Amino acid sequence: MQMSYDIEAIRADFPILSRKIYDRYPLVYLDNAATTQKPRQVVEAMVNEYYNANANVHRGVHFLSQRATDLHEESREAVRRFLGARSASEIVFTRGTTESINLIASCFGDESMEDGDEVILSEMEHHSNIVPWQLLQRRKDIRLRPIPIDERGELRMDVFETMFTPKTKLVSVTHVSNVLGTLNPVAEIIRIAHSHGVPVLVDGAQSSPHLPVNVREMDCDFFALSGHKVYGPTGIGVLYGKEEWLDRLPPYMGGGEMIKSVSFERTTFSDLPYKFEAGTPDYIASTGLAAALRYVSSIGMEAIRQYEQSLTQYAVECLSEIKGLRIFGKPREREAVLSFQVGGIHHLDMGTLLDRLGIAVRTGHHCAEPLMRRLGVEGTCRASFALYNTREEVDRLADAIRRVQEMFA
Repeated sequence: MQMSYDIEAIRADFPILSRKIYDRYPLVYLDNAATTQKPRQVVEAMVNEYYNANANVHRGVHFLSQRATDLHEESREAVRRFLGARSASEIVFTRGTTESINLIASCFGDESMEDGDEVILSEMEHHSNIVPWQLLQRRKDIRLRPIPIDERGELRMDVFETMFTPKTKLVSVTHVSNVLGTLNPVAEIIRIAHSHGVPVLVDGAQSSPHLPVNVREMDCDFFALSGHKVYGPTGIGVLYGKEEWLDRLPPYMGGGEMIKSVSFERTTFSDLPYKFEAGTPDYIASTGLAAALRYVSSIGMEAIRQYEQSLTQYAVECLSEIKGLRIFGKPREREAVLSFQVGGIHHLDMGTLLDRLGIAVRTGHHCAEPLMRRLGVEGTCRASFALYNTREEVDRLADAIRRVQEMFA
């Protein structure tokens, strides 16, 4: 871990971390895979735009509209740099990873798929990378084929290589599991898929906050992320798509912003990326997202990853010492997520009692019910870490789990 990683200075940027829960316990926030807390730099950037440059973007000739447009497009450029995309025209603003995947399921499905075609997913997918394809199944008789996982919680790459048929039209996989923390070998997945002439969509919701991403080096065809998981505001996300693919796909929605001309006889559509951005965009949120990306970039994504991996390994060691506690998955490359159960204590009971001790974790199936069935459980507790969490907070989690055990004993 780099000596320049100043955890106290970082925590000072997040005012919510200093509050007390139930007026008693300092907050230990370990629900970062669901959403991260926001640094003051993000909130201040959004407030500043509301107070000083709030006007609808694009086409306006007055000063405020021009300024808001500049900020919005500067945000698009910030995303391009963060992802290493070739052009800002490959960056489409959406409401989040879920909408980004729905956009591809709808547009790619309509343009490039027919009855009998196949999409390869994995057993560890979030519902947002399952349900959109099932909605497509209502319109077209397509087949979903999941890559199995092994006992470590890693993809069976030997099986994956055998799954391609002439009917395989797309591979859509998560970069990092939101349950197991498994870092999937997406570069290898993409290489194999491309050798069969099949494009790849990567769900980056759980990778973009934790590790450096370069879509050109990865060579993915599509990549999705959510702003609220990478310290930005809610309601804003990104779909990256290679320009040649976005050019081929039809629009997702119709309305203002995404047109060149409209008559009752015919409509022509705007250039990329605006073809996919119907209606007034959330230009305040895009400013907040850009501020968040600048924030993490100023710390350094590699520094963040090193810090979080050290913290996650410490958590694995601490929780493994608790009698009766089971951590799900033993991936060789784990990002900042741990899912666990403790003896016969229901995950909901554990989460509720941890909350009474000031510890915020997530309970349930984590929008990954097929994975829960594969693991043979109804749900788990999940502790997920961020750049502002500390070893002292891990110690508090372990101590709190033991206290809950004592209550049930």
